[in-house]
Amino acid sequence: MDPTRAFVKSVKRVVVKVGTAVVTRSDGRLALGRLGALCEQLKELNTRGYEVILVTSGAVGLGRQRLRYRRLANSSFSDLQNPQYELDGKACAAVGQSSLMALYDIMFSQLDVTSSQLLVNDGFFRDTDFRKQLTDTVHSLLNLRVIPIFNENDAVSTRKAPYELLQDSSGIFWDNDSLAGLLALELKADLLVLLSDVEGLYSGPPSDPKSKLIHTYVKEKHQTEITFGDKSRLGRGGMTAKVNAAVCAAYSGTPVIITSGYTNDNIMRVLQGERIGTVFHKDAHVWTSIKEVTAHEMAVAARESSRKLQILNSEERRKILLDVADAIEENESMIRIENGADVADAEEAGYERSLISRLTLRPEKIASLVKSVRKLADMEEPIGQILKRTELADKLILEKISCPLGVLLVIFESRPDALVQIAALAIRSGNGLVLKGGKEAKRSNAALHKVITSAIPDKVGETLIGLVTSREAIPDLLKLDDVIDLVVPRGSNKLVSQIKDSTKIPVLGHSDGICHVYVDKAANIDVAKQIVRDAKTDYPAACNAMETLLVHKDLSGNKGLDELVAELQREGVQLYGGPRASALLKIAETKSFHTEYSSLACTIEIVDDVIAAINHIHENGSSHTDCIVTEDREVAETFLRQVDSAAVFHNASTRFCDGARFGLGAEVGISTSRIHARGPVGVEGLLTNRWLLRGTGQVVDGDRNVTYTHKELPVHA
Repeated sequence: MDPTRAFVKSVKRVVVKVGTAVVTRSDGRLALGRLGALCEQLKELNTRGYEVILVTSGAVGLGRQRLRYRRLANSSFSDLQNPQYELDGKACAAVGQSSLMALYDIMFSQLDVTSSQLLVNDGFFRDTDFRKQLTDTVHSLLNLRVIPIFNENDAVSTRKAPYELLQDSSGIFWDNDSLAGLLALELKADLLVLLSDVEGLYSGPPSDPKSKLIHTYVKEKHQTEITFGDKSRLGRGGMTAKVNAAVCAAYSGTPVIITSGYTNDNIMRVLQGERIGTVFHKDAHVWTSIKEVTAHEMAVAARESSRKLQILNSEERRKILLDVADAIEENESMIRIENGADVADAEEAGYERSLISRLTLRPEKIASLVKSVRKLADMEEPIGQILKRTELADKLILEKISCPLGVLLVIFESRPDALVQIAALAIRSGNGLVLKGGKEAKRSNAALHKVITSAIPDKVGETLIGLVTSREAIPDLLKLDDVIDLVVPRGSNKLVSQIKDSTKIPVLGHSDGICHVYVDKAANIDVAKQIVRDAKTDYPAACNAMETLLVHKDLSGNKGLDELVAELQREGVQLYGGPRASALLKIAETKSFHTEYSSLACTIEIVDDVIAAINHIHENGSSHTDCIVTEDREVAETFLRQVDSAAVFHNASTRFCDGARFGLGAEVGISTSRIHARGPVGVEGLLTNRWLLRGTGQVVDGDRNVTYTHKELPVHA
């Protein structure tokens, strides 16, 4: 547990405030998925014995939605031609409040939880008798395991402008944020959680790439440094109101955490002490752990740990990998729960099916990861291998040996299984590692990182593998050419291009996976159908899936082309044609031959011969993986020799281009560059070499007393 969140261990009574931007969507309609997740969390807290108080906004927005519909239903054609007048906010509040509470009542009833409504006005709190009665009522409800739901009664509110403080001479609170803060103090809550539409408090507007998430608010430091963005898009408050309420409550004795209400389990994670959102606490200024770990510090720590790792003998490094594999197996259920939450969020957000496929950690995928980690453990020791021995002169021996690159920065999108592969490869090759995964897999990545680093012994340190959770850290990391030795981006063409343009550090990777299968006139058509089907449909989202099918022109006259097309169509593949194929097959013409579909779609085109196929690949491909299907060995050799791609196959599916299938154990990525590693990059691709010279006191002295022999010696001598 983060030491700055240790106070949550003693929390019993918690006030949760949910704002309009959380309970409604951008179009003003209710966000039923988020409301359902909120109610499920509160039910879980209630079951675990927490005393839960909810402060909710949303009545005005819901009322406005209903009144707009009612007015539209009752409007004549002439009415619709006139400009719409603005609906009265108090009327909206009156209409929406009953609907909002009815919705909560239905949701909680489905969860076998009883809720209650308490509407309050700002002036009520000036009455001491009211305060006492409020406290007594809430205590009674909590004793009965009822969840009190508070809202400001906007329908009859008299205040015209915000108050400067939670309590002043003219009133008590201005909005539901300050109401939540006031209730937390009045009811002696142990914690106030303010749910927002962003991750927490940022140093500037969250949309500004330069803004950074503030994990711990220190009034003396941050109150003069923060630049706020716009107010809430729907409600009265916004981040300014939340911070004001949080500061007042925290410095009066109730800790506060601002975090995202868009995430389905953030309240539970807060109470588990996870480092999410922004914490406000009266003792924050004395905590020694509030110092943020910078990108530079993380990279330096990874380098120091990697040097400790290299000191270990081969068996000790092997045992770390076996422990990692065991830890993943033992924590599979937890990993899948976290991954399931990521997948649910991705589906709700409307992500493409191909991304969700890459994101999902099914049992068989986890089993495959564990197997690959153990295979890496059983590989021959890669570090310190003598690659070459040379006698330079008598008793002067030069050795070329393998060694780690140093510190790797790997930036990847959507595939949490990549984290396991990359971490295992880094451990096996003795490299330090800094990881930045996509936001869509943040829970999965955090869970896997925690499991893997827990298996690293203290004499190496869990800092061997750092996990960056904020996109704002990437520009800083890409500047660290003095600490980071190689950047490996795994993701879209856009991601790779942006990284290459933003750093002086060497970059290893591929920008696209435009893989071709060329079916020659001498192909066995049954073999061709099998390869084409597998290359396209085995895993369409993979970078080694076929995106373009090239077919020799003679096959269009002997029904070979028709059989290939029928095979793909049976598998549900959407076909797009080049100019020749689209005209012949009567299919839509592709907009570009350089298209990576990453789905059940591909381009098909007809070519004159193998040379035309090679030229097409060189002009439109991405130098990833290309295949020829033919029984003519001479034609096959022409293709294999002349296609300038990282991987070139004869009569085999492009899906074989994979580190595990190549016997590398795993891969950090696939490189299409021509410097250093190329193709699937395993342990060997993460190594470089050093030169060791052993002598007996020799000096150069102008080469006057040295007789060079340059004799090659056995490497294992």
